[in-house]
Amino acid sequence: MKSKGKKPNVVLIVADDMGYGDFGVFSEGRVSTPNIDRLVSEGVCMRQHYSASPICSPARAALLTGRYPHRSGAITQHDLFGLDRIALREKTIADTFRSGGYRTGLIGKWHNGSLDQRYHPNSRGFDEFSGFCGGWSDYYNWHMDKNGKIEKGDGTYLTDELTGQACEYIERNKDENFFLMIAYTAPHSPFQAPQTIIDSYLSKGYDRITATTYAMIQVMDTGIGRVLNKLKKHDLEENTIFMFTSDNGPAFFNPPFMLEPQEDVFNERFNFGLKGSKGWVYEGGIRVPMVIRYPRCLKANTFNDELAHFTDWLPTLAALCEIKNINEFPLDGYDLTNQLKGEKLDKQPRRFWQWNFYYPSISTNAAVRDDNWKLVRPMIAGTRYYNNRDLHISEEDTLRTTAFIEADIKHKENPNSVIDLLKVPKILYPNSEKPELYNLAIDPGENVNVAQQNPEIVSRLLNGLENWFDSVETDRKTIGDPLHAH
Repeated sequence: MKSKGKKPNVVLIVADDMGYGDFGVFSEGRVSTPNIDRLVSEGVCMRQHYSASPICSPARAALLTGRYPHRSGAITQHDLFGLDRIALREKTIADTFRSGGYRTGLIGKWHNGSLDQRYHPNSRGFDEFSGFCGGWSDYYNWHMDKNGKIEKGDGTYLTDELTGQACEYIERNKDENFFLMIAYTAPHSPFQAPQTIIDSYLSKGYDRITATTYAMIQVMDTGIGRVLNKLKKHDLEENTIFMFTSDNGPAFFNPPFMLEPQEDVFNERFNFGLKGSKGWVYEGGIRVPMVIRYPRCLKANTFNDELAHFTDWLPTLAALCEIKNINEFPLDGYDLTNQLKGEKLDKQPRRFWQWNFYYPSISTNAAVRDDNWKLVRPMIAGTRYYNNRDLHISEEDTLRTTAFIEADIKHKENPNSVIDLLKVPKILYPNSEKPELYNLAIDPGENVNVAQQNPEIVSRLLNGLENWFDSVETDRKTIGDPLHAH
């Protein structure tokens, strides 16, 4: 069946821990990504596009609901504590598309609820799911959840397996309207890729982790090419909204248990001149790629410098696909249809971020962007990895954080090893750092803190940030205990 007359299909690809500096076209050729680069030339590339969080689960929750992650209860990546779950009262983008007559599929990483079938993708609007519900997976020794049944891998490289599953999904649904989300794990750790590709980057002088990361991205890029070819084979290119983004910025911190002797826990792979990385609300942690190709509607080879945010994509895609039944709760995002077509807005809405381990605290790692001004409440020293002796955390709760890491590793090796949620640690934070202010129009790298010269702007944005936090936290608390959301 030809695509003419049908509603557009949607293929939304989400990489894991990838920044602008991981595109070949933006990295001075450091990494080979011909298919992603092709999307840049054939679509609209958003250069002021933001995730809703510098960490995976909250970011994905915002993309799925069109609402700030706090409102849904998905506040951290800790799936075994239940803090990655989207509250059951929330409708997802899959619910929205299914209500519009679409077939819905998710291939790859979910990370918005496990250990309870109520939070499984098949219970959250996805007709088909093939992937895993937790935060990461071994790339060779994987366990795939296929609509609730666990299948052990056969040694196929995980990224290739996900690509194959995506191509099969398109083949099965080519004559239907479909919404397909492909959530690759690449280039998230563990650092594993075909050795021949790793060697090609080692030969250029990169360290093992950087070389492996670039190899992981290259394999994913090849997979994206396969998906594009599958659409072309069935004459679906013109009528498919094809999108590529990442959940948050690149990870510069390497988990110690995944390192070889003498390797540094930090790496400095290219990040396009942006400050910070995964976990931080500086630009390097939250400004993420978004390329959208829709030949029937959008101009090719276009760079768009208007602000965009993860919460915007549910209302935008619903509008492009003429779906009316979206959500009974107010959305935080906006319809970007006119913006994608080149319209400039007189005034952009404010955008907000906040993230820390376990229960949210406005005292650490929060930000607001208002036009070109960005105010940052810096992460309190030590709270990213809990290695600061000034933190008030009991010995019992310290053991809980260690137990989570150990249980998480076992859970990836054996999905039945953890059945019940673990108890969440409690942390009291010391005094917060002084707010920082940046003018991103002239300082996109956030190198010059101008807070001292602009006290009125600092006061205004700080007040706005605190009011926002009160609002989203009030919403979150109406869910009840996020460990027992209903």
